[in-house]
Amino acid sequence: MSAMPAGFWVVAMLVVLALLFDFMNGFHDAANSIATVVSTGVLKPQHAVAFAAFFNVLAIAVFQLKVAATIGKGIVEPGIVDQHVIFGALIGAIAWNVITWWYGIPSSSSHALIGGIVGATLAKAGAGPLVASGLLKTFAFIFISPLMGFLLGSLMMVAVAWVCRRSSPLRVDNWFRRLQLVSAGLYSLGHGGNDAQKTIGIIWLLLISSGYVAAGDSLPPAWVIWSCYIAIGLGTLFGGWRIVKTMGQRITKLKPVGGFCAETGGAITLFVATGLGVPVSTTHTITGAIFGVGSVRNASAVRWGLAGNIVMAWIVTIPATALIAAVFYGVSLLIF
Repeated sequence: MSAMPAGFWVVAMLVVLALLFDFMNGFHDAANSIATVVSTGVLKPQHAVAFAAFFNVLAIAVFQLKVAATIGKGIVEPGIVDQHVIFGALIGAIAWNVITWWYGIPSSSSHALIGGIVGATLAKAGAGPLVASGLLKTFAFIFISPLMGFLLGSLMMVAVAWVCRRSSPLRVDNWFRRLQLVSAGLYSLGHGGNDAQKTIGIIWLLLISSGYVAAGDSLPPAWVIWSCYIAIGLGTLFGGWRIVKTMGQRITKLKPVGGFCAETGGAITLFVATGLGVPVSTTHTITGAIFGVGSVRNASAVRWGLAGNIVMAWIVTIPATALIAAVFYGVSLLIF
């Protein structure tokens, strides 16, 4: 196989493609950050997306780049990656994001990117270069993050019900309308901290494979970090209204107290995962938390049939994006 030249313009084109993925990630996952705060009526949609975008970018000052390091060095051996692999991975992830956004399915941009990296790598060199420890950690959190969100959301709902048992419903509603601004901000902070780093990681991997930065560097260039956080913030600012309805209304009807519990449970999960350097799905996390809250209020109020459709999308994401990425890895060999 002929190698794609590691010229400046080829690398620049792939960086732009990665930033497009990052923008789409924010656009696609905006609903995760704002669905609960919009569905409870605490913020209007246009205010909510600006609020979430601000905290997405603010995350640059809060989190270390552990997730970026996992994507850049912990999924596949950097030495095997070339521009063909990066191209296939990005096209696979972007294509899946477009498909799921169009049909309003809250799928995972994170796992779409990981599936793309895996599929393009398998097409080039088989399973040998894949880093088992990084993949196992990531795959484990496909199940851990929604379960943790579910557990924390439901436990918080029980705790709040006990603490507020002597308060009037109106007073509780007024308090949690204010508190939900805090929980929504924390969740958006966690969303930006985990998701922007995935694109930082893929650009870092590209720059390492192209010889523009050394594999031993502890951090990617500052322009990579800033551009990725800004791109995801802009994507969130434009929002993903098709998915807002699914996340905020169709799973279960939420009140401010439920929105607070779901967002706080989701935020804690994202903070823990980002601290451990695990690229998790914000979609999985907040969906699990919303189900947890809904099940405590009234299990019959949760649309469990919709849950089955969402889980099916989760299961299909990695193999589907891996297949698309493998095909476009081959296409890139013909084009470049």
